[in-house]
Amino acid sequence: MTVNYEKLWGEALMEIELNVSRANFITWFKNTGIAKEENGIIFLNVPNTFVKEWLSTKYSKFILRALNNIYPSVRNIEYLITPVGPQIIKAQSSVKNMPFIAEEQLGFNDFYIDKEANLNPKYTFESFIVGSFNEVAHAAALAVTKTPGTIYNPLFIYGGVGLGKTHLLQAIGNKLKETNPEAKIHYLTSEKFASDFINAVQNKTVYDFKEKYRKFNLLIIDDIQFFSDKLKIQEEFFHIFNTLYERNNQLIFSSDRSPKHIVGLEERLRSRFEGGMMVDVSKPEFEARIAIVKTKAEAKGFPIDQETVEFIALAIQDNIRELEGAINSIIGQSKIKGKILSINEIKEILKKNAKPVKTVTFTDIVKAISSFYDINEKSLFEKTRKKEIVKPRQIAMYLLREDLNISYPYIGQKFGQRDHTTVIHAYKKVDEAIKKDVKFCEEIENIRCILYGKSV
Repeated sequence: MTVNYEKLWGEALMEIELNVSRANFITWFKNTGIAKEENGIIFLNVPNTFVKEWLSTKYSKFILRALNNIYPSVRNIEYLITPVGPQIIKAQSSVKNMPFIAEEQLGFNDFYIDKEANLNPKYTFESFIVGSFNEVAHAAALAVTKTPGTIYNPLFIYGGVGLGKTHLLQAIGNKLKETNPEAKIHYLTSEKFASDFINAVQNKTVYDFKEKYRKFNLLIIDDIQFFSDKLKIQEEFFHIFNTLYERNNQLIFSSDRSPKHIVGLEERLRSRFEGGMMVDVSKPEFEARIAIVKTKAEAKGFPIDQETVEFIALAIQDNIRELEGAINSIIGQSKIKGKILSINEIKEILKKNAKPVKTVTFTDIVKAISSFYDINEKSLFEKTRKKEIVKPRQIAMYLLREDLNISYPYIGQKFGQRDHTTVIHAYKKVDEAIKKDVKFCEEIENIRCILYGKSV
């Protein structure tokens, strides 16, 4: 029997699309197709090794199931790398006619914010790119939209700057607004909440303030870490939290660190946060950064070749927001010059837009450690074996050696005239713990986040 491969793959894609986000579907299944079938094995054409690895590890079961439902004799999938050079050349051949749709519109839709819910309609699940670095957070967010107020309440998402937390939070709000238009939904930052409360106290309208926040079916508060040390605001928020929770209304929060690492947070509030679902968003891996670059460029109607995609993904590793900013800069310069930029020109753009790396000193590390573990700076240098001091001291020694490359003898001298072998022991112990203990590794990342002012 002759099989129409184009029709078979087209029908399979229709089913696959139901199992993945729109952004991921466009990124990973574009320029794919069935090359041949031999003894029940379907050979798929894919444009490069990255797509091959991603499809084989992430989507093979969806592909096999979809094909098997249509063509039952299929029992396995193999991937053939078939570059799509002619399409790229064609895309580059008429730069002046490039469809700079998003650029010409100046992001008009970005300014359309729902005034009541305070949600930006561009933040949706369909435009959210899922990778191993955020798939658990994405799954939890989707679960909340299906049964709000029942499971994962509160939902607490934490991670470094520019990793998509706000996008995910607002996507939940937009989805629930779509499925239940009557629901009272509100998104705001912790700083806006604090400002509202202070104004209410000054204007003697605290009762109205309380009633305003207690009416919401879904309350989303971003950057909760800014409640740190604001005890009166924490107290007011604690009561609002309890009221909404008791009424089975959904609460969602984000922070740049987990609740237990937010210094100056009341224990009863920390307990409330930890009583729900806590998920972290880590740095995007290389393959995910490639997907992000491709999707962002495609959304703006900008042709971009694989070499450029890979270069940008390698140059910017920590921050999705910086990736998008780099793409915007490249698109802008391409439009001004009326041509596709060379790798060297792109390198210059990225160099100019790169944030300067903060210089960290011995004192900075000591202060960050003492603040993170809520201990007195002087105690790090005292001759004590208390567990709550030993661990922070060893981490301080590790960071001084690892990040500043200070000699073991000098570190030992600074920490109460200790022998250099003590510092070596501390360094090795922390290094081994980082490799074996995921939570401990996260602690070190959070400390570095504080030190360098970014997710490192």
